[in-house]
Amino acid sequence: MSVEWRTIAPARSIRSSTPLNSQFSTSLLKQRLIQTVGRSARLKVLNELKRTEGLAVPDIAARLKMSYMGVKDLCLDLEKRGLLDTWREPRERGRPRMLYRLTHRAHELFPTTSNEATIVLLDAAKKLFGPAAPEKLLLVVFQRRTEQYAAKLKGETLAARAKWLARLRDQDGFMSEFVAGKDGGARIVEHHSTILDLLRAYPIVARLEGEMFGRILKTGVEREERMVSGLYICTFYLRACE
Repeated sequence: MSVEWRTIAPARSIRSSTPLNSQFSTSLLKQRLIQTVGRSARLKVLNELKRTEGLAVPDIAARLKMSYMGVKDLCLDLEKRGLLDTWREPRERGRPRMLYRLTHRAHELFPTTSNEATIVLLDAAKKLFGPAAPEKLLLVVFQRRTEQYAAKLKGETLAARAKWLARLRDQDGFMSEFVAGKDGGARIVEHHSTILDLLRAYPIVARLEGEMFGRILKTGVEREERMVSGLYICTFYLRACE
């Protein structure tokens, strides 16, 4: 039996256990939230901040190749809309830097809900066939996903393959980036998970995700997940093998 999940857009994310009128209220709320963001420049700022724990205006401007004042105006506008807040980062010398970061409201713009039918099916399999059934089904899912990524992977070195995998994962909405290591190792950092609900419902997914990376890249992988100020950050440490 093959099981798949797919990302559901925020405006369509509806839980079957929620009353109908409440479902429409949630959907409408998210639609309005997306409308508040509007212009693509705002989206660029939000996407860039989603990949960090906070950035100062000059850093955002440099990353997006925009003017300081243009970014400053966007940040102030997004702060008024409740999508950004600020905090001060202490420094050894001089005044603390003011950094912008996403609020919890802004996180709703980034879907963390997989196909709900997947979780329903896993729950049903557990009741009908025992506690090991969901794990077996998830194994099938990750085996297939591993094959799909491996078929698209390019590169002869670990670094080249890891960069390509990070690109593929980024295209799938995981906001991934490759970071080279000084010791010949490297890491892939993901700032978002489109299957966070599945991870929380079935923690074994974390192990399967790490094993998938190891099989694709043919190296040892250590997966570390943390939440920082409401931000999901998952790091896959790749053991040097070349």
